Amino acid sequence: MIVDEKWIKDSWMDYMEKLVNEWDHRISSGVKEGAAGCIRIDEVAAALKKMRRHKAPGLSGLVAEMIQATEYIGTRWILDLYYGIVKEGCIPEDWKSSVVLPIYNAKEIHCSVDFMEELNFLEHAMKVVEIIFEHRIR
Repeated sequence: MIVDEKWIKDSWMDYMEKLVNEWDHRISSGVKEGAAGCIRIDEVAAALKKMRRHKAPGLSGLVAEMIQATEYIGTRWILDLYYGIVKEGCIPEDWKSSVVLPIYNAKEIHCSVDFMEELNFLEHAMKVVEIIFEHRIR
């Protein structure tokens, strides 16, 4: 099969642009402003326990196993990080970026972006806070 490399690159660019920039209008929720409320150290510990092991790190290289291995110190660090974010009103730079790696779906034989999956390498500390908020919402 002969393929044009420029066409492949352009197809990927279009696909990834749509993936990360399109707003899904089917999703709606009320916007809340201000701090999300205090999180407790037991919520952080529970969220850390829910984190799956052997996952790829985000840009910082920090993985959940590292935080879990420190026990109370890592749990406290996540809590302090959260309170720093709330106090300053901005998230760490590492949380604003992620690595997205497109891969072919092994079950499909088509060479089209429609049959692709993406791996997102997000910060594990951010995932802990995300788990806490998801738990509160449910």
